[in-house]
Amino acid sequence: MKSSNDILHLGAYPLVRMRRNRKSAWSRNLVSENSLSVHDLVWPLFVQEGSEQCTPIAAMPGVNRWSIDLLVQQVREAANLGISAVALFPVVPAHVKTEGAEEAYNADNLICRAVRALKKESLEIGIICDVALDPYTIHGQDGLMDGDVIANDASVEVLMKQALCLAEAGADIVAPSDMMDGRIGSIRMALDEALFHEVQILSYAAKYASAFYGPFREAVGSAQNLGKANKFTYQMSPANGEEAIREVALDISEGADLVMVKPGMPYLDVVRHVSEHFSIPVFAYQVSGEYAMLRAAADQGWLDWKKTMMESLLGFKRAGATGVFTYAAKEVASWLMDHALHHTKLR
Repeated sequence: MKSSNDILHLGAYPLVRMRRNRKSAWSRNLVSENSLSVHDLVWPLFVQEGSEQCTPIAAMPGVNRWSIDLLVQQVREAANLGISAVALFPVVPAHVKTEGAEEAYNADNLICRAVRALKKESLEIGIICDVALDPYTIHGQDGLMDGDVIANDASVEVLMKQALCLAEAGADIVAPSDMMDGRIGSIRMALDEALFHEVQILSYAAKYASAFYGPFREAVGSAQNLGKANKFTYQMSPANGEEAIREVALDISEGADLVMVKPGMPYLDVVRHVSEHFSIPVFAYQVSGEYAMLRAAADQGWLDWKKTMMESLLGFKRAGATGVFTYAAKEVASWLMDHALHHTKLR
């Protein structure tokens, strides 16, 4: 029979009972290592032409395309809920898409008009704008084509113009998601030369060539342009983790203020890896395919929508994410507010 000294040395049951800290809600809250706040949320929104237009996206139940007038209402509600920022993505009409993506830096394009409309409202919420050419090209690639090759340096020149155009419209954060080499440094220099010193850059530094983007491409209308082509020559291979560290390090050295890992849940190891290596805010994107899987399973009654969504977002925080882009941000913010109100009443 073991003596008490033997048991103390082993640090084992029955002296150590892990369940003691889990016995009640207050105790579980007390020892909670991570938490999810409304301030952790970024809400991606799709913008379309027209007025009073709300178009449901079939591949993403519960997500819509909004005309600018209705977008303003949605962002106002998000600000009232305490959501930190919205990220805007355009649904560009086919007739303005070109080989050279000239519409991307048209000062009167859809996104610039949306940003100006939102800024007129003086809402306490950040406006993040995507910097990439895929919504504006007839081939659906994030850069310009030179024959069958994505022309890196020529693409960066257009991305600089696009970022400046968005900054002039009033964007708080420009978010290059294109994965062209050297674009962060070029955009930072262009912004600074134009005296946009305060505009932040959120770099999609570790963006993978993922199969989880399908519903998004349907939402913005680039899927049919891309066809059977792929983005393997510029987005990262899903097999690589260490490469993400090099990508992030380069973008930080070029002036990125914030970095992104995309997609989210299949790449939580990368989120952890990046957050442990760098003292910079690291964001994760719960992409369209991740959202659609959870939503579809919940609609079939196979999963609890609220519980699985909250668990997945908490997983991002546990992995080290500073914040999370999620299409469920507005719902999640409402749940968090209801939870807070409930506990306030209990007191």
